[in-house]
Amino acid sequence: MQPSPPNEQPTPPLDSIRSGQPGGWASRRAKSRHSVSRRPASGYGGQLAGHRLFRQQLRLGRRGLAIGIDIGGTKVAAGVVDAEGRILREARRSTPGTDPRAVERVIVELVEELSAGARIRSVGIGAAGWMDLDGGTVLFSPHLAWRNEPLRENLQHLLRRPVMLVNDADAAAWAEWRFGAGQGQDRLVCITLGTGIGGAMVMDGRVERGRFGVAGEFGHQIIMPGGHRCECGNRGCWEQYASGNALGREARELAMANSPVAQELLKAVDGSAERITGATVTELAIAGDAASRELLEDVGNWLGLGLANLAAALDPGKFVIGGGLCAAGELLVAPARKAFARNLTGRGFRPAAEIDLAALGPYAGLIGAADLSRASSRTHR
Repeated sequence: MQPSPPNEQPTPPLDSIRSGQPGGWASRRAKSRHSVSRRPASGYGGQLAGHRLFRQQLRLGRRGLAIGIDIGGTKVAAGVVDAEGRILREARRSTPGTDPRAVERVIVELVEELSAGARIRSVGIGAAGWMDLDGGTVLFSPHLAWRNEPLRENLQHLLRRPVMLVNDADAAAWAEWRFGAGQGQDRLVCITLGTGIGGAMVMDGRVERGRFGVAGEFGHQIIMPGGHRCECGNRGCWEQYASGNALGREARELAMANSPVAQELLKAVDGSAERITGATVTELAIAGDAASRELLEDVGNWLGLGLANLAAALDPGKFVIGGGLCAAGELLVAPARKAFARNLTGRGFRPAAEIDLAALGPYAGLIGAADLSRASSRTHR
């Protein structure tokens, strides 16, 4: 095995991760002379600089290039990722409905486009849903019509190279642990705040998925018995109080009650309260609107309470918070830290986990899927 590049944690072989196999987005990673932005190189210095970096990496083929693909409900994002987590090329397509075969065709198109002239070691696919522990079958995906779909076998036949499937939250957590805000942690919990709440854990150098592969559904811990109805069927789930959807719902209720403090919210949506979203509130909070900041603080308090519950159960060294809602930065995280400290079991008599924003933003899932596939392919050379 080749020695690890500078500043890179060694990637463990698949056997060490199989039992748990596998967005303010300013990076907090300490910059060294080896560090490069995680975004595609063409975004910093034009197409020529990006092309030169890509050709340089091709000459370092011993480090291995992989393609990561992040499948969402509306888009499929893909990129060539090197062994230090840098995206060298990127391409996107719209998600083609829910037809599994159509999604496979889009994946093949992206891989063929990105691998032209490059030696690609492997392909990692990250998507919302449950994968089997072997990383070969999609048991269920909420956005796509994958039900017990043998996706790895299908794609390896089409692509003629190793393929690995991974849950998108697991992929993002792995990327943050390897290259982002979670570096150096042996007990890391990542929380993704978007429409709902996603989560994943990296423990002792492996993604922990639990006995049946479905660990990390933190958003569905019941935090308010008898509370708001959740899409999962239960009431009072954490994501009903600490997500983008929750933020938008609370703001809409305030506006529909004709509260005088909601005037800026209504102005932002031309008086149509039903158009207020979590993103609307976040933008106004950043701009200084007092009501929006108060709403965001409420969500931060719920976030901190849920993190304290997770700390009591899992005792991580660090929580990394990502997802679209984290555009609010410290307006969200500062109240979360206070609520966490206030509700932590044994507070004052035990070490407390750090709480920090994610470093890799919307690229984390893509980077993590690629890196996990590289680790997997090493055992099958």
